[in-house]
Amino acid sequence: MRGHSFSQFIPNELPKGGFEELLKLFFELLNYTAGDANEAIAWMNELDKQYKLTSDEYGMGDFIDDLKKKGYLGDDDQNPGGFKITSKTEQTIRQSALEEIFGKLKKSGKGNHNSNISGLGEEKNADRREYQFGDSLDQIDMTASIHNAQINHGIGDFSMTERDLEVEEKDYKTITSTVLMIDISHSMILYGEDRITPAKKVAMALAELIRTKYPKDTLDIVVFGNDAWPITLKELPYLQVGPYHTNTYAGLELAVDLLRRRKTHNKQIFMITDGKPTCLKEGTKYYKNSIGLDRKVVNKTLNMAAQCKRLGIPITTFMIARDPYLQQFVRQFTETNGGKAFYSSLQGLGEYIFEDYIKNRRRTVR
Repeated sequence: MRGHSFSQFIPNELPKGGFEELLKLFFELLNYTAGDANEAIAWMNELDKQYKLTSDEYGMGDFIDDLKKKGYLGDDDQNPGGFKITSKTEQTIRQSALEEIFGKLKKSGKGNHNSNISGLGEEKNADRREYQFGDSLDQIDMTASIHNAQINHGIGDFSMTERDLEVEEKDYKTITSTVLMIDISHSMILYGEDRITPAKKVAMALAELIRTKYPKDTLDIVVFGNDAWPITLKELPYLQVGPYHTNTYAGLELAVDLLRRRKTHNKQIFMITDGKPTCLKEGTKYYKNSIGLDRKVVNKTLNMAAQCKRLGIPITTFMIARDPYLQQFVRQFTETNGGKAFYSSLQGLGEYIFEDYIKNRRRTVR
């Protein structure tokens, strides 16, 4: 199921002109149509009729032809006469989300997360020192060490002692494994507010950020409704809300299982949700209660938060709802895990996640 929210339309804000202007609108519509190219084009045709997006020199048919020529659009074999987006379009949507939410970030090679500590690590720096017991062999600069031995003992009768060895210092780097949990329960489109599209944009931007700036970090994406399951980066543009309740426990359980497989010391969970847990799976049946805070559901969810704390996995909750009793649950959940919580608007969601991921600052929920 999919819902749409509508706001006052301002015609002057629509792009007018050639391919590049129309392409931006096409990408934006793809976010709202869950990657359905045919629906996005239908919307563009309708907007063109009402607000004259195109001209006599460049029409919507020309735009579609250019989309196909430039590799953004392909024929849909399962829908004769229809179109589907390509992998190039999927990547461009992620890059657009990154630019929109985080600004244009330059690719920075091996990036990772720098620390002001020297020692065992990955990146060599300019510091040199004598060998000390316990230094690993790959830290020894053999060229410099041989040079030292020749100076200290002469070339004719070559010998090398421990004092001749020279060690290269390395900058310590942290590698982080992150699981991003996205709530796809029905409430994410209720009450005339589209919450799933901003959540998708944030996920795509975060994935693109890690891919370009922190390539050694890992990101797994988990969606949760009645159940929880992992999705790939390629599936993100097509993500839709379903007729689901909110099984937060299942999402956390899967996130922990994914992080256990990662051979990194730094692990974290980011959870985007707009509500309370309302569902548990017991065998093949579902226990559901959307009224208030069901103690059975809440207690099991809090137990999982405590388990994450014991495993050293902090949970940062991004709550895109401001109901007092929901905030009360999030506060209790956060205290149990020792993590953090942000009560974010849809507009500020990306900036919050960016700041928390990059700067890793602690914030206290009050």
